[in-house]
Amino acid sequence: MARILPTIPLRPAEASSRIKTPKHRRGAAIIELAVCIPLLVMITLGTIEACAMIYLKQTLSLAAFEGCRVGLLPGSQVTNVESQAQLILNDHFVQQTNITMLPADPTTLHPGEFFRVTVAAECSPNSLIGGWFYVGRTFSESAELIYQ
Repeated sequence: MARILPTIPLRPAEASSRIKTPKHRRGAAIIELAVCIPLLVMITLGTIEACAMIYLKQTLSLAAFEGCRVGLLPGSQVTNVESQAQLILNDHFVQQTNITMLPADPTTLHPGEFFRVTVAAECSPNSLIGGWFYVGRTFSESAELIYQ
């Protein structure tokens, strides 16, 4: 036969299970929420903006490297370098850019010389939320390779 275990009797439900709060604390949660929500929104937007600017710097670096790489190919012209770098920038929707090369013409390179491509972009037009953290700033990245 099955053995029956004794059960513990349950307490009767109290008439009011709600926790009473003092009158001076009523509405404190809504005030705390009103103070904290704008702060949390600012932190979130700042994080998004910082990530967008990191992405912009990485894109500029990639465009500079690709332009530099193409500039070292035999028979490469200025237009080849600029179009390769601009292709990367267009694919990543980067606006208001400037591409410079040193020396200005890759056909003048001799073995052992360095070729540098610098790509710069304004931060404000490339911002996701208006650029108010980076107003008036310009990011610039360079890549330098040796001609062999």
